[in-house]
Amino acid sequence: MTAPSAAFFAQFDDDKLVAADQAHYLHGYHLFDDHRENGALNIAAGEGAYIYDTHGNRYLDAVGGMWCTNIGLGRAEMADAIADQVRRLAYSNPFCDMANVSAIQLCEKLAELAPGDLDHVFLTTGGSTAVDTAYRLIQYYQNCRGKPEKKHIISRVNAYHGSTFLTMSLGGKVADHPAEFDFLKDHIHHISCPNPYRAPDGMTEGDFLEFLVKEFEDKILELGADKVAAFFAEPIMGSGGVIIPPRGYHQRLWEICRQYDVLYVADEVVTSFGRLGAFFASEAVFGMQPDIITTAKGLTSGYLPLGACIFSERIWKVIAEPNRGRCFSHGFTYSGHPVSCVAALKNIEIIERENLLAHVADVGAYLEQRLQSLAELPLVGSVRCQKLMACVEFVADKRSKALFPEELNIGEKIHLRAQARGLLVRPIVHLNVMSPPLTITHAQVDEIVDSLRDAILETAADLQRSGEYAGH
Repeated sequence: MTAPSAAFFAQFDDDKLVAADQAHYLHGYHLFDDHRENGALNIAAGEGAYIYDTHGNRYLDAVGGMWCTNIGLGRAEMADAIADQVRRLAYSNPFCDMANVSAIQLCEKLAELAPGDLDHVFLTTGGSTAVDTAYRLIQYYQNCRGKPEKKHIISRVNAYHGSTFLTMSLGGKVADHPAEFDFLKDHIHHISCPNPYRAPDGMTEGDFLEFLVKEFEDKILELGADKVAAFFAEPIMGSGGVIIPPRGYHQRLWEICRQYDVLYVADEVVTSFGRLGAFFASEAVFGMQPDIITTAKGLTSGYLPLGACIFSERIWKVIAEPNRGRCFSHGFTYSGHPVSCVAALKNIEIIERENLLAHVADVGAYLEQRLQSLAELPLVGSVRCQKLMACVEFVADKRSKALFPEELNIGEKIHLRAQARGLLVRPIVHLNVMSPPLTITHAQVDEIVDSLRDAILETAADLQRSGEYAGH
C-alpha cells in the first residue's frame, strides 16, 4: 500500500466531476438542497486507513468506509486474488443445481466460524439482501411448520436493518421513515431502544434492563405467541447511535424467544468479522446463540459486494424435509458470485493470519479509553465505545440531556470541522459515529481523538459566539 503520486491527482478536473455528479448521480441518502449547493467530497484513492480526495487531500477514515474497510484499503494480495479469479471464472449461475468452487468453500468456512449449529448459508449481495433473505426464510419456515399465522416480527426503535422496502420497514429510525416513502406496517412492531443514556429518569441500568425485558415479553403476549415469528436485533445498534444495551440484555431476550418459540435473528452486518474482536459477536461477546445471523460489510472488508444469511440446523431440518417436493424459490443473480466469494476467503485469511482479532482487543481498549476523555468537553452528552464501534452524542445541556434543534445539525457542523483537519467521522444529526479499520494503530487513535477534540471545541466556541449554545 503506497500513497498516490501528485501526477495521479493531476488527471482529475474536480469542477467537471462536481458538475457531472450533481447532474446525474442520485446518492444513497441524497440531501437534495445540500448536494445542489455544496456538491460532494469526491474520493479518488485509498491506502490503509486513509483516503484521498481528487485534490490529493488525505483523510483518516474513522468511519471505515461504511463500517466495512476492516483490513484497510489497497491490499495488493486482495487485488491479486480478485484478478486471478476474474481470469479463472468471472461468473457462474448460482441457481438450482449449479455451484462454484469459491462459493462452496466460503459457505464451509462461514459454517466453521459461526456459533453453534448455524451450519447453513444463503449468500446474498449485501446486508439489506441478507436481512431480506432472513425475513423470507422465516416465512418459509413457519409455513413449512404448518404455522401460517406465525408471521409477526418484533424490531426496535432506532434499529437499522437495511434500505430495501422490507428492511427499511423493519428499521426503527424516525429519520429513515420520511413521509415521501411508504413502509410495511402490518406484522412489524417496534419496542424500545435499549439505550441506557436515554433510560427513563430515575432508572438504574438494572431497572432499565428489567423494563426492557418485561416490555419484550408483554409485546409477545399482546400479539399472541402463536403469532410472533421472530425478533430482529443488532448486537450493538450501529446507525442508531452505537447503542450498547444493558449487560445481560441479549441473553434475557434470547431466553424469552426460546420460551415462546420465537426465532432470534442477530443482524451482525456491522458487528461481525472483527469489529468487536470476534468473527461473530452474538455468542463470543454477548453469550447467546441466535437462530439466524445476517452478515455483510466486513465479510469482504468492502472490496466487493457480498452478504450472507447463516441459519441453524433446526430451521434446515424443517425446510429441507425429504419427500416434500419443496423449492426455496428465492435468489439473486449475483448470489455466491465467485469473485466476491474469493475476496471474502482472502479477507478471512488475512484476519486470521495477521491476528487482527487480538489487535482489535488491544487497540479497541485504547480507543475506548481515549474517547472517554471527550466526555468532559462542552456539547458532549455521551461517549459510547466498544472495541471499534464508537459514537459521541452531542447535547445542548449536559444536565437535562436536551438536544439541539435538529435543523442546527450539530453532528454535521463538527464533522466538517474534523474534515478540515483531515479526519472523517460520520455525522448523524446529533451524533458523530466511528468504525475505523481493524488495522488502526494507537497513533491513529490519537489522531482521531485529538482532531475530534479540536473540532468539538471550535464548534462550541462558534455556537457560543452566535448565541446558539449557552455553555451548560
